[in-house]
Amino acid sequence: MKGLAGIAAAALAAFAVPALSQPAAQWPERPVRLIVTVGAGGAADTLSRNIASGFVQFANGQPLIVENRPGAGGTIAAAAVAREKPDGYTLFLAEVGPNAVSHVLMKLPYDPHTAFTPIIHAVNLPAVILVRSTLPYKTLGELIAAAKQQPGKLNYASAGIGNWTHLFMAYFNTQAGIDQVNVIYRSGAEMLFSLIRNDADTAIITVSTSLGQIREGKVRALAGASSRPMPQLPDVPPAAKTIPGFDVTVWHGIVGPAGMDGGLVARINGVFNQALQVPAVRTAITESQGAEIVGGTPQQFDAFIKSELKRWPEVVRAAGIKAE
Repeated sequence: MKGLAGIAAAALAAFAVPALSQPAAQWPERPVRLIVTVGAGGAADTLSRNIASGFVQFANGQPLIVENRPGAGGTIAAAAVAREKPDGYTLFLAEVGPNAVSHVLMKLPYDPHTAFTPIIHAVNLPAVILVRSTLPYKTLGELIAAAKQQPGKLNYASAGIGNWTHLFMAYFNTQAGIDQVNVIYRSGAEMLFSLIRNDADTAIITVSTSLGQIREGKVRALAGASSRPMPQLPDVPPAAKTIPGFDVTVWHGIVGPAGMDGGLVARINGVFNQALQVPAVRTAITESQGAEIVGGTPQQFDAFIKSELKRWPEVVRAAGIKAE
C-alpha cells in the first residue's frame, strides 16, 4: 500500500508541476505596470519608456505601462509596489535610494531587505557633477575651494531625501569637506532647469538628462561621478582625480513585491533580458542615454542589491549624512 501511495503521490506531483508553471508561461495576460520614482522627463522615466518599447515584443503583445510616482526620495513609489500582490503585474524600477539606503535616513513603511523580489539588474547610468553656467568655476577643484571659503552659501538640486541625487551629492560634500544646501525638485529634468534658471548652483545629474544642455553651454560639467570614462564627454575628468576613491554609479533594475513565484520571476526576467537586446532599445539606452546594459539572472541582482544594502548604510553613517 505504501508503494502504491508513493506512486500515486508521484503521479500527482508530475501533474502539479505543469499546473503551477502554467500561470508563469501565460504571463502577462494584461498590461503590466512599471512604477518609477521620478516625474516625466527624468532619466529613469526615459529609461523605462525605452525598455517598454521592446517589452511588448516578448510579452504576448501586452504593453509595459510606465507610471510616475515621484516624491520622498522614491520611497512613495517603492512603498506602493511593496503593498501590491506578487502576481507580476505591478513592478518597480529599483534604485539605490529606496532599495538600499533610505531606511537609514527615515522611517519607512517597508523593509528593503524583505519587501521586494529581485528580477533583473537592467542598467548602470553615468552621472556628472554640474554647475550653473553663470558661476565662474571651471574645475571641480575650483568649486571645492570656493565652497570651503563660503560654507552654506552654495546650494545643490536633488530629487528628494534619500534619492540618489541627494545621496551622491551629500557623499561628495562629505568627501570634499564642503557644505552645500539641499533644494528639492521632482525629477532630474526639473533639477537641470533649476541650474539653467540660476535657481540652484550645483547638482549631480545623469549624462542622458543633461548632455544636450552641456553641449549647448547652458550648464557646465566639472567631473564624472564614476571612475569610468564617459564617451559622450571625453574631456570631462572623473571626480576621482580631485577626490581619490570617489566612484558612484546610478543603477536601475526591476523588482516586484515579495513572495513572487520562482517560475514567474524566471519568466519576467527572460522577457526583460530579451527586451534589453532589441537593437533599437540597445541604441536608445547605450548611445542616447550613455548607459551600460547589465541584464543577467535574478540571483545576480539579488546579490548586487545585498551588496548595496551593506555599502550605502555604512557610507551614510560614516559620512554623517542626515535627512535634512
